[in-house]
Amino acid sequence: MTTFAVIAGGGTSGHVLPAIAIAEALTDSRIDLSQIYYTGARRGVETELVPTTGIRHSFFDVVGLQRSFSIASLKSNLVFAPKLLKARREAIKLFAAERPQVVVSVGGYASLPAVLAARKLDIPIVVVSYDRIPGRSSKLTSRFARATAVAFPSSDLPRAITTGAPVRRVIRNVDRKLHREDARGRLGISHDSFFIGVIGGSLGSLMLNTAISEFVKQFQDDGDLAIRHVVGERFMKSYSSPIVDADSAITYQVVAYEDNMADIYAGVDVLIGRGGAGTIADVATTGVPAILIPWKDAADDHQSANVRYLSDDGAAILVNEEDVTSTLVKIIVNLRMHPEELEKISHQAYEMGAVNRQGKIAEVIKDVANRPVA
Repeated sequence: MTTFAVIAGGGTSGHVLPAIAIAEALTDSRIDLSQIYYTGARRGVETELVPTTGIRHSFFDVVGLQRSFSIASLKSNLVFAPKLLKARREAIKLFAAERPQVVVSVGGYASLPAVLAARKLDIPIVVVSYDRIPGRSSKLTSRFARATAVAFPSSDLPRAITTGAPVRRVIRNVDRKLHREDARGRLGISHDSFFIGVIGGSLGSLMLNTAISEFVKQFQDDGDLAIRHVVGERFMKSYSSPIVDADSAITYQVVAYEDNMADIYAGVDVLIGRGGAGTIADVATTGVPAILIPWKDAADDHQSANVRYLSDDGAAILVNEEDVTSTLVKIIVNLRMHPEELEKISHQAYEMGAVNRQGKIAEVIKDVANRPVA
């Protein structure tokens, strides 16, 4: 069997969702889904997200290198190399059977077995980098890539081509004006409420959860306010008891994970989130007005760099973690009082997201796959 593309990477939804978006971009460009294969990590979130897409897949037993010096981290690092070498052998065997024309790496430790196997078999590689400051995996694997598809211009990665970020089809198709009322109806939100969506990343954010919980308590008597708060699976137990009174006027919804981000982007008046590459891409693609709070401990402070790409041009509002307590409520109240400001932010974000809606990433992958070997 001949496979057009193997898409490799995973571990977290920040890598898996772009991989699925790339598969969708390829099918939109008339590559049959049966010609796409996915490889990821056996312990990653891809084991839940990928099988439902119909993409053929394999999961390798690999782990990432840990930066901390705990006993558990040291034990994990001791098995990093043996597991990687075993997974590389499995990937070589898989590729010999599938004969892919190109391997597309979306980063993370789960991409390494496929990239190393591709090098061994002289299969062309495309690296996709969607953070403004590339991660370790992207920096390493891009050295072997025939092209590096980057979300942000002025990347210093080798052979970089600005394609925008890979964004899922359902998000690319969001029309905030057209879909607003239906989205709110599905979410159980009144059409005339001031609606805030809160997304703390795939794992949730304790800092953000604490700040929003305090905000909800402060405004629980406001019947014109609605909040849908995605707290993360690991924090859901903390919300087993309601944080507001049963007779409070506010509409406050708590969910562990949001399966329906398209309706969130279509329905909210403002989004509050972190600064991960996926959030930045979705905000720009849909033009949703956003208050973004970068995770201060992110490697190389890359989330701040991501957010500044939007906020420097008025396409989002950046709030540093240390300023959340003193400024978040003021910002929300001001935006609520001045809807024209929300419209300006939305318009600028949507303009900056044009590149994400063009499908250029599929063109780059197809070009590398079909390029004659030098």
